[in-house]
Amino acid sequence: MSDGTISQSEIDALLSGVDVGGLSSGPSSNVNIDTATLSKFADGLKDKVVANLNGMTGSTFEIGAPSVESMDRDQLLAKLPEMVVAVMADFNAGLKGDHLVLLSPEFAQKITSLVNKEENADLDDMALSVIGEFVSTHTGSEITDLSSIAGLASNPPEALHVPKAMVRIPQGTFALITYPLTLEDQSYTLWEAVSSDVAEGIAKALGGGSPEPAAATGGTLSAADMASMANLAGGAPQMGGMGMGQPQMGGMQMGGFQQQPMMGGMGMPQMGMQMPQMGMPMGMAMPNVQSVQYPNLTGGPTSQEQGNIGLIMDVNMEMTVELGRTKKQIKDILGMGEGTIIELDKLAGEPVDILVNHKPIAKGEVVVIDENFGVRVTEILSPMERVSDLR
Repeated sequence: MSDGTISQSEIDALLSGVDVGGLSSGPSSNVNIDTATLSKFADGLKDKVVANLNGMTGSTFEIGAPSVESMDRDQLLAKLPEMVVAVMADFNAGLKGDHLVLLSPEFAQKITSLVNKEENADLDDMALSVIGEFVSTHTGSEITDLSSIAGLASNPPEALHVPKAMVRIPQGTFALITYPLTLEDQSYTLWEAVSSDVAEGIAKALGGGSPEPAAATGGTLSAADMASMANLAGGAPQMGGMGMGQPQMGGMQMGGFQQQPMMGGMGMPQMGMQMPQMGMPMGMAMPNVQSVQYPNLTGGPTSQEQGNIGLIMDVNMEMTVELGRTKKQIKDILGMGEGTIIELDKLAGEPVDILVNHKPIAKGEVVVIDENFGVRVTEILSPMERVSDLR
């Protein structure tokens, strides 16, 4: 979207108070990304990147040594121009996490102009599909080089021309691969960001990655462990968990009763002693058990949602009324001339579709206002209908 408008998913994120950053990796300051292994991986891919680019454009791009850095959102935003072409092709099997490719608008425009053989091509839907195809081929090369990861796959690439602040950048610390490219003394940059989970999975598949934490011991307690627990409980291990101690001469102690010698050798329990808890070793306090407090699940917009809607009130959105659609073969389209009748998929008198940013939201009927066409809204689509149309 070269006019700076935002998509429905980005609007939904603002209304829900959700950051437009990625969701696969939460923020973490102690992420240790194996940049050395990832650098070897990127270095092995650079020839495929430039071969893919040259094959599509018919030109001769040159590529330098790629670099890999640990990065966060603010650091990446400082590197990017104000407007970018962002292509999301998240990994969804084998590895799961964010996978983002970024180009400057000038670089994307150059690629599109060379592919379409036209000067200064517009960054429209056709141009974005060309960039998406380039990223799809690049992702396929990565999956081939990571064949040791069983079932590795990614989502189809989705290319957008948006302000850099609207890009869904991976959260927390992530890996950024930078490919420097040149064509006719003009320098370009291809950025590729992967979330920390994906970066770690790639590094491990290539024999690197951070060391595994020490494995926890099993459930069997050693003699030393039992002795240590006995000391914490205030004595030797208790028999049967009932708090039964060993009998002692001169002042027998059994089960928490203290008996003192009396006349005739008879002993009576000393009053006022506290009985041990059943099943609990002596000296250990009962845990404080409390009921869980669940939040009140009520409908309606929250105050945060109402505040966020104000951020986009002055955003322009494209509204379209669609009479109908059809599909034609290329030979039929080339054979069209004046007077050709195109049959659409809508019946006469059937409501027309009303779309906002190419997403259907309502239906209506065509009317004439003075000498202009207009549309009267007759039906607002339900949220379920809008979701089904997105699929």
